[in-house]
Amino acid sequence: MSTTPNQKAARLSPPPAPARRPALLAAVAAGLCWACALAALLSAGLDAEQPLLAPARVIFYALVLAAGLLTFVPFQRRLGLPGLALEGVAGSFLLLYTLAFVPPPTGWLLALPDTPVYLILALGLFWSVAAAVLPLVHAAGRRIFRQRARQYDLRRARRQAHEIGALVALCVVLAGLRVLTPVPVVLLALILAIAELLFLSFVETESVTR
Repeated sequence: MSTTPNQKAARLSPPPAPARRPALLAAVAAGLCWACALAALLSAGLDAEQPLLAPARVIFYALVLAAGLLTFVPFQRRLGLPGLALEGVAGSFLLLYTLAFVPPPTGWLLALPDTPVYLILALGLFWSVAAAVLPLVHAAGRRIFRQRARQYDLRRARRQAHEIGALVALCVVLAGLRVLTPVPVVLLALILAIAELLFLSFVETESVTR
């Protein structure tokens, strides 16, 4: 019995559904972990006066770490972005730990008791925002740039993501200095944009084989 070309193609094509199940399960698990972590953060069960290894705190640590790993590790593996998982997990953990257990500052940035709080919060935002936007920046670069070297330049994508994270972190510094208004934010954004244009003009691309 002879087989048609369509039947041969149907036999050779792999089943699409099972390959997507692990990614879907990881996405659902990550969403549940983030929801539980945020619910614990907004509830009254977490207190800075609790011991470091209190059950409620340990559960919160586990939820935040699991959420970060389930979110950033798949992106790092699929897009080939080294260091994404480390920055994402460290940044999200530091940010949520600060919001949950570090007393909010009551003074301005240069008041010594509150200076470390502002710096830790800015660092957590820098890492977490940079890791969150890195896949988006990498995908946008592949559509915007015409040169193949620019499209797959991981150093360029990481630099631009860090610039966005730096802008958010600098907004925390401006808030600590009590000068967080639209004008300084726009000026900082312009400075970072001009710096990025200079980088694109004078810095060579990172050679990536694909």
